[in-house]
Amino acid sequence: MNPVDDTVRYTIGELARRTGLSVKTIRFYSDSGVVPPTDRTAAGYRRYDVTAVSRLELVRTLRELGAGLDEVQRVLARETTVSQLASTHLGLLEEQMRLLQTRRAVLRAVVKLNRSTEEVRLMHKLAQMSDEERNRLIDEFWDEVSANLNVTPGFTEWLRSAKPNLPEDPTVEQVEAWIELAELVRDPDFRRATRALYQQHSDRRDAGEPMVGPEDAEKWWAVTDAARIASEADTPPEGAEGRALADRLIALATAEWGKEDTPEFRRWLAEQYDEEHDERMSRYWELLATINNWPKHPTTAASTKWLAAALRASTQ
Repeated sequence: MNPVDDTVRYTIGELARRTGLSVKTIRFYSDSGVVPPTDRTAAGYRRYDVTAVSRLELVRTLRELGAGLDEVQRVLARETTVSQLASTHLGLLEEQMRLLQTRRAVLRAVVKLNRSTEEVRLMHKLAQMSDEERNRLIDEFWDEVSANLNVTPGFTEWLRSAKPNLPEDPTVEQVEAWIELAELVRDPDFRRATRALYQQHSDRRDAGEPMVGPEDAEKWWAVTDAARIASEADTPPEGAEGRALADRLIALATAEWGKEDTPEFRRWLAEQYDEEHDERMSRYWELLATINNWPKHPTTAASTKWLAAALRASTQ
């Protein structure tokens, strides 16, 4: 390897040819003090040594990475390191990419859904929300619908803990799901309906009736999932499959609530499932599942009616 000759001097034109930068750009960096000339000729022309060449290469690289002139000067003055500067710019770039990816998903959703101008504006606003803003919207919803009611301890906290976490590169389906979810929890009618469900929950607790806790949800979902599949397949609830699911449901209820398995209890439970089902609450959980890539447990009016019929049939 040949040693570097630090006695060589380059004119600004030679430096431009070596680096590919324009004479105008090099002169700007020189006048700014970023890459000052090593010396000058007797006629006053600037000359640069190999250190200036290396310095200029570093400046070009940093500028191409998006660094401002003041940041470049801080690196050259050793007030910060290239690694620290790169880390800062990486964070900014990743945030910009996240916003662009979300914007792309919104535009795809607009093309697919063909929304009005005002709806598009709202879609864009909702999609641009930060994680903190999305969480706050969900928290405010649960705070309002459960305020000052006798709710099972930990139940609302469990519901609130399920937050919509859009990935960095969301799909059109995920952006659509978040927009629909945000619109749903902002809907006054849905808030009133959810508040009414909480009021029923509170009234039952006041009356000492048994309630399902959050730790039991998966077991109950398994039964309602099976009932939904059966109802969609037009399986008669009076048959063997209906009886089996009714027995599973009763086994859960009697074990967790300390109740005795009687025809009266089965009919009482059937009445609970036969009450009018607001599918918007099921839709709430479906949308969260879509956003977060969770397993889905849709509960439809048809599936709850099917379970009610199976419970009644099991008393025959």
